[in-house]
Amino acid sequence: MNAPVDVSFFARAAKPLTSYRPYWAKRFGTAPFLPMSRAEMEKLGWDSCDIILVTGDAYVDHPSFGMAVIGRTLEAQGFRVGIIAQPDWQSAEPFKVLGKPNLFWGVTAGNMDSMINRYTADRKIRSDDAYTPGDVGGKRPDRAAIVYSQRCREAYKDVPIVLGGIEGSLRRIAHYDYWSDKVRRSIVVDSKCDLLLYGNAERALVEVAHRIAAREPVEKITDVRGTAFVRRPDDESGKGWFEIDSTTVDEPGPVEAHINPYMTTSEQAASQGASCSKDDAPDSGAASAGGAGASGQNDANPAIQPIQFVANPALRAKLKVPPREKTVIRLPSYEQVKSDPVLYAHANRVLHLETNPGNARALVQAHGEGVTARDVWINPPPIPLTTAEMDYVFDLPYARSPHPAYADENGSHDGATKIPAWEMIRFSINIMRGCFGGCTFCSITEHEGRIIQSRSEDSIIQEIEDIRDKVKGFTGTISDLGGPTANMYRLGCRSPEIEAACRKPSCVYPGICQNLTTDHGPLIKIYRRGRALKGIKKILIGSGLRYDLAVKSPEYVKELVQHHVGGYLKIAPEHTEQGPLSKMMKPGIGNYERFKQMFEKFSEEAGKKQFLIPYFIAAHPGTSDEDMMHLAIWLKKNGFRADQVQTFYPSPMATATAMYHSGRNPLTRVRRQMRDEAEETVDIVRGEKRRRLHKAFLRYHDPNNWPLLREALKAMGRADLIGNGKHHLIPTFQPLTDGGYQSARRKNSTPVGQKAAAAKPQGQAAKPGQPQKGRLLTQHTGLPPRVTGSGKPSFKAAARKPR
Repeated sequence: MNAPVDVSFFARAAKPLTSYRPYWAKRFGTAPFLPMSRAEMEKLGWDSCDIILVTGDAYVDHPSFGMAVIGRTLEAQGFRVGIIAQPDWQSAEPFKVLGKPNLFWGVTAGNMDSMINRYTADRKIRSDDAYTPGDVGGKRPDRAAIVYSQRCREAYKDVPIVLGGIEGSLRRIAHYDYWSDKVRRSIVVDSKCDLLLYGNAERALVEVAHRIAAREPVEKITDVRGTAFVRRPDDESGKGWFEIDSTTVDEPGPVEAHINPYMTTSEQAASQGASCSKDDAPDSGAASAGGAGASGQNDANPAIQPIQFVANPALRAKLKVPPREKTVIRLPSYEQVKSDPVLYAHANRVLHLETNPGNARALVQAHGEGVTARDVWINPPPIPLTTAEMDYVFDLPYARSPHPAYADENGSHDGATKIPAWEMIRFSINIMRGCFGGCTFCSITEHEGRIIQSRSEDSIIQEIEDIRDKVKGFTGTISDLGGPTANMYRLGCRSPEIEAACRKPSCVYPGICQNLTTDHGPLIKIYRRGRALKGIKKILIGSGLRYDLAVKSPEYVKELVQHHVGGYLKIAPEHTEQGPLSKMMKPGIGNYERFKQMFEKFSEEAGKKQFLIPYFIAAHPGTSDEDMMHLAIWLKKNGFRADQVQTFYPSPMATATAMYHSGRNPLTRVRRQMRDEAEETVDIVRGEKRRRLHKAFLRYHDPNNWPLLREALKAMGRADLIGNGKHHLIPTFQPLTDGGYQSARRKNSTPVGQKAAAAKPQGQAAKPGQPQKGRLLTQHTGLPPRVTGSGKPSFKAAARKPR
C-alpha cells in the first residue's frame, strides 16, 4: 500500500501552486540562468527585477540548491528574479548591483546555517566552504541572514525583506546559540525582516509574492502558514485570538493541614485516624503532617482519601473548545528562557509538539519589555506539497550547473573554480522531502517537516534522462536517488485522519508505528526502471539509509545490496548503548545487526565483496564515559577503525540542543521537581577535555589518544582494558608520535594516486582500489573508492574482487 501522499488530509485545504494567475512579466519568458548582473538583465530585456534573492552560497542552478528552487518557482509564477550570490557585506554597494527590486528582497544564508558552515564542532573556524567556487572559506559572514538583511535595508530602505532558508527556520524563536554559549533572540527580531518563511517555503512564498504584487502591505500579511513576524502587543490584528498561557511549568504542590496549637500530639494524630504509638501504627511515621503519604493517600487509614476535583457534568455540554485556527500558545518570553534553562526546555518541547500541519496551533513569544515590547508570532507549519506540486517544482527548467560567471579560463567548472557541493550532487536526484525519524540531534524535521512529500515515478525517470542527455561530464552513473533519507519514499500514515491528529515526534521510535506503511515497492520499481534506461550504467544510493525500516522489506534490501551499492554503504546507528540512543531517539544496535546479516547474505549471493560503514556520534547529551568505552570495545570487536569522527554539534532549535543547554530531557514532561526516573536530568558532555575523551574512544586506534585513554580507563576502574593482547582496547607501550591529526574532511580531498601511495609501506607498490593486506577496514582507509560518476578511473572490478 502506498502512503496517501496525494489524498492527504492536509492537501485539500491548500491552494495549488499552479492555480495563481501569472504576474504580467511572464511575457519575458524563461532565463537560461537567473541574472546576476545588469548586463544579463539587459540581454533578457529587463529594466528591473521584481524580486532579488540574496544568498550566502554560490549560485548553482540545480534543484538541490534552495535558492535555485525558489528562484525558478517565482520565475514560473511570472516574476523577474535576480540573484546576488555571496556579496561583499562590508558595505551596501554590492547589494545595489541589480538595482532596486520592485516587490521585495528574498534573503537566505544558504543551504546551511552560516555558523555551522563556518565553524567546526570545536568552534574553530573552517578554512574551506563547499558551497564556494574553489572551496574557499570566508565568502560569507557569521550570522549571514542578519548581516544580509541589514545591508538590504541600508541599500533600499523602503523595500520589504522576506527572510528564509534553514538559518531562518532554525532560529525562528529564541534559541540557544552554541557559538556564543547563550540564548539569542528570534532572528525575526535581530534581522528586522518584515516576514520570515520557514521550511521548504514554495507555497508560502508564492502566496506572499502575489499578495505583495497586488499592492497589499507586507505588514498586513499575517495569515500565511509557515511564516513568522513581529507584532506589537496592542496591534488590532492580534485581537480575537484565544490565548493558551504556557509561560510556566510550576504546579500546585501538596497542601498540608494547619497545625492546631491547642491539641496535643496524640489528639492531633487521633483526629487524623493515626496514633503516636509505634506498636499501634508502625507506618504512621511515613505519613505527612497533613496525613498524606507520597502517593497522596493516608497510609495509616486507607479510608481517608484525598479530595479529587472533577468537571461539573452539567456544564460539560456548555464548554466549547476554541477553534485551533484561532488559538495561539504563548511561550515563555525571551527574557524568561534566557535566564531559566528549565523554561527553555519547556518552550522547546511545546514547539516540537506543534509541528504537525494537521493540528498545530500558532505560537507567540514576547521579546523585550515596556516600550520595546513586541511579540514574535509563528503561524502553523505549511501544508505539505502534493505529488503534482512536487513534480511542478522539480520539473522547472534548471540549467543543472553553476552560473557561467564561475567558469574557469576553459569555460569549465571542474578546475580551480569547482564548487564541491555541486560536484557531490551533480549527478544525484532528489526524490522526496521530509523525515519522520525525529532524531533529536538532527534539524531536518524542524525545517522540512515529518510528512513525506514524494515526486511521481515519471518525474524522477524524466530527470534521470535529462542528466543522461544534457549534463556535461556524465559517465553513466547516477550518484544518488534519495533525499533526507534513502528509503522513506512514499511512506506515511495509513490513515489521513490519524496523520492529521498525531502529535508523536517520531513514527519509528521507540518502535515502528503500527499505522506507518513500510512498503518499499514503489521505490524498488523506480530502481529497476531507472537502471534499465539506455545509457545508465549504475545507480548508487548515497543518502543515509534508515535500516530499521529497510529490514521490514527484505526484497528492498536485496535490490539495494545487489544493484545499488558501490563497494560500501553508509548507515548511522550513532551508538551501541541504550542511554545515549534513548536521547537520540534511535533504534537499538540489534536493528543494525539484523540489517548487517541481510547485507552480507545478499552481497554473498551476488558474488560481491561489499562493506557496511557505520557512523557514530561522540559527546551526545546523555552519553557517559562508560557508554563511549563500551562503544570503543564494540568497534574493536567488529574490526572498525573510524577515521571520520562526528562530535555532537548543537544546531539551533534541535531537541538535543535543548538537552545540552538545559540539562533536562524535553522528550518527557518538563518540571522543576522531577518525580520519577523518566524525568531524569541528562548527562551533558561539556568542556574540551571530556569532549576530546569521547572523541578519543571512537579513535581508540590512534596512538595520539592512548595517553588520554589510559588515564581515563584507570580512573574508571577499567585498567584491565590496557594491555598488549587482542582483547585489550589499547596497549601499554607508547610509540613516538608527532601528536598531530589531519581531519578526514581534508584527507578526503587528497588525490587518489597520492592516497594509495601513502597507504603502502616504503618499497611496496600500491594497487589502485585494493586494500592493504593486514590492515583493518575503516571508513576512509582500505576501502575501494566509490564510483560517483564524476571521476575518470573506474574501480568496479576492484570493488568486487575478494581480498
